[in-house]
Amino acid sequence: MLTLKLISEQTERVIAGLEKKHFKGAREAIEEVMAVDKRRRETQQTLDNNLSEAKKMAAQIGQLMKQGKRDEAEQIKATVAQMKETNKKLEADKAAAEDELTTLLCQIPNIPYDEVPQGATAEDNHVVKSNLKECVEGDTVGNWDVNPSLGIDNPLPHWELAKKYNLIDFDLGVKITGAGFPVYIGKGARLQRALINFFLDEARKSGYIEVMPPTVVNAASGYGTGQLPDKEGQMYHCEVDDFYLIPTAEVPVTNIYRDVILDEKDLPVKNCAYTECFRREAGSYGKDVRGLNRLHEFSKIEIVRIDKPEHSKESHKEMLEHVEGLLKKLELPYRILLLCGGDQSFTSAICYDFEVYSEAQGRWLEVSSVSNFDSYQANRLKCRYRNAETKKTELCHTLNGSALALPRIVAALLENNQTAEGIRIPRALVPYTGFEIID
Repeated sequence: MLTLKLISEQTERVIAGLEKKHFKGAREAIEEVMAVDKRRRETQQTLDNNLSEAKKMAAQIGQLMKQGKRDEAEQIKATVAQMKETNKKLEADKAAAEDELTTLLCQIPNIPYDEVPQGATAEDNHVVKSNLKECVEGDTVGNWDVNPSLGIDNPLPHWELAKKYNLIDFDLGVKITGAGFPVYIGKGARLQRALINFFLDEARKSGYIEVMPPTVVNAASGYGTGQLPDKEGQMYHCEVDDFYLIPTAEVPVTNIYRDVILDEKDLPVKNCAYTECFRREAGSYGKDVRGLNRLHEFSKIEIVRIDKPEHSKESHKEMLEHVEGLLKKLELPYRILLLCGGDQSFTSAICYDFEVYSEAQGRWLEVSSVSNFDSYQANRLKCRYRNAETKKTELCHTLNGSALALPRIVAALLENNQTAEGIRIPRALVPYTGFEIID
């Protein structure tokens, strides 16, 4: 969440940032936060003054008793007792103000960096890079007219290829669980496992330490990374135990550092994790969810960084280069988008999406989002580091990205590599699959 220091010292910048994110009632929300914070501070000041005065009076009581001035001592005792009752109310008022302040701050999204473009929808996102052509600065998705022609006659969509080669059984998944829970079979399962191992090995080569976290988290973890209270309707909730199935490994991995003070010399922290991910995707329907396009359960490798503020932008750049390198090795047509303010997530300060082209569907598929959250998550997590020079603790910056999510990568690999002989496997993946073609 935003810090009170940022809100009080850069009020207009914060309001402008929220308006860039199309957050309704930005000024009113910030003014309400400042009003509640003022009430909290005034209550704290009154309480501190009362406690100080009561301490002085308590010292007077002993002196008066020694001097035999019992009546005066008893009067002061009565005054101190009355002040204690007043202080109890002040403590309750302060606690109520603090709770109200936290609730208000949790409802306010992060503010975007200055370089984030204006815009309201995905059509306003900027295409900043592609392996198809040179990009023009300011080029938006709405104006992007480059779709590759891969020279495939009558290409089949991946759900038909999956059936033809017996790779994925969507109907069996419906039988076992429901729509959005496919069953991978034979070479389809081996392709999944190959991609997982390939992505993890590439992350390890880039210096990421692998962790294997739980895929079920408590509410405190969901709150720490900002999924709660913003996205609880999209998460599967185990109501009896009040646990949540993770929508991404970002949640458990980042929460490793909740309530932790790191040493500056240990930054940046670099972790990666493979997990199953679970998303309800409530309200999703139509052609965009067919096959592997949008699942309720899917595999994903996540990269997470914890860094100090002055180095987080460099970390973000390195993460983008890592994800781009994966797509190059998989020989997929891709483009990189800088998301506009209105299409950014609740918690991000800046986000780039990676999309690959689906030949058979004639559309671009998002396969990764790489975000810098600045100190927004760290403030919720109380994730700090100790400055080596000042010895003071400061909030870290947190970053994460998909490297990569498997379903749409599999869809693009199947569709874009289909030939008369079968589906060709990219060269970098062959040592992991053990086969060069699906036939």
